[in-house]
Amino acid sequence: MVDTLPADEPPRAGIGAFTDVLRRPGVGAVTGVGMAARIPATAVGVTLTLHTVMTLGYGFGAAGVVAAAVPTGMAIGAPLLGSVIDRHGLRPVLALTMTAGVLFWSVAPLLGYAGLLGAAFVAGVLTLPVFSLVRQVLAAIVPAGHRRPAFALDSMSVEVSYMTGPAIGSLLTVWLGSAVSLRVIGAGFVLAGLALWLLNPPVRADGAGPDRTARPPIRSWLSRPLVGALLSVTAAVVAIMGTEFAFIAALTDAGQAWAIALVNAVWCLGSLVGGFVYGATRRAVPLPLLLAVLGLATLPAALAWSWWSLLFLLLPAGLVTAPTLAAGSDAVGELAPDRVRGLVTGLQGSATTIGIAIATPLSGFLVDAVSPALAIVVCASVATAAAVVAAWLMRSPGCDERSVADHASR
Repeated sequence: MVDTLPADEPPRAGIGAFTDVLRRPGVGAVTGVGMAARIPATAVGVTLTLHTVMTLGYGFGAAGVVAAAVPTGMAIGAPLLGSVIDRHGLRPVLALTMTAGVLFWSVAPLLGYAGLLGAAFVAGVLTLPVFSLVRQVLAAIVPAGHRRPAFALDSMSVEVSYMTGPAIGSLLTVWLGSAVSLRVIGAGFVLAGLALWLLNPPVRADGAGPDRTARPPIRSWLSRPLVGALLSVTAAVVAIMGTEFAFIAALTDAGQAWAIALVNAVWCLGSLVGGFVYGATRRAVPLPLLLAVLGLATLPAALAWSWWSLLFLLLPAGLVTAPTLAAGSDAVGELAPDRVRGLVTGLQGSATTIGIAIATPLSGFLVDAVSPALAIVVCASVATAAAVVAAWLMRSPGCDERSVADHASR
């Protein structure tokens, strides 16, 4: 794959930054396929929840356990599959995950609760880590100085997926039944795998094939800045998902459940605008600073007294959501050595999933024990406090992000 733009060409600002990135071979195709592949991935939770409640007849507590089984498995599987990609290439992982996907999504509607719970966990372990894979490919095909708009585009595509995936999953379940919905999700995963098989994008910046030599020692690449970047990703997800859970509970208790989709849509639109502005700027904003702003900007949502006040008070947090996630991907991409890029981006996927696993029960406990407002305050404060720790970790003496990455890649 030949790059049509010099790697040392300074990045432009404004819409030109996105134009330059999209002109690079493979970026548009990978971004498009990645967005399409994330739609079934984002529909999994709501579809499994509705299947457990509507078809199997269990309560929402039991449904939440099943819905959490897939992301829990993915948190374990993402770095493992990423390591396999590093050593054996992309296509063997695609073959494995597509086979596992066909088996699980075909039989899932036939399983009882216990069988579904166990199979969902195994399926999560063997699910293609599309979120981390797309970031790995972008880091491989886009030079370091141009990655910010590339990751901003990626974060914006994630927002689009989250706006459409759960809605499609819930509508299919209500209209056609959960069995059809589950199998449609499985078909979506398989089609995404086939598209990636045909594209076969590079997963290493040097364009070389799989590296079966001994993996570099952990201490050579698991640096303090990388730990800080992964911590930032987890904390950002805690703030985002914890707030989402809290405002869903608040609107439901207030008899305004009909407004959940509207508030979420405006929140996501704000994130899209913020992601565009972040990618179009010429200078990068430090990840810890963005994380701190995300935490502080989320706090006013705790003061909401109605659906429309919540809509407006969440806008500041929405504007900084995609930029924070994009900055996390950019930082991890800078710090990941080429030889273990799949493993490191898999760890980023795990950091995201861990954030979800922390946010939902934490926010749920605080909602039940005190109020949704306190849940928002605590989750936002987690992000703000983590930003201070991340700033310390990512400013290790005599070493910045790029020098660590250069050292680790040698």
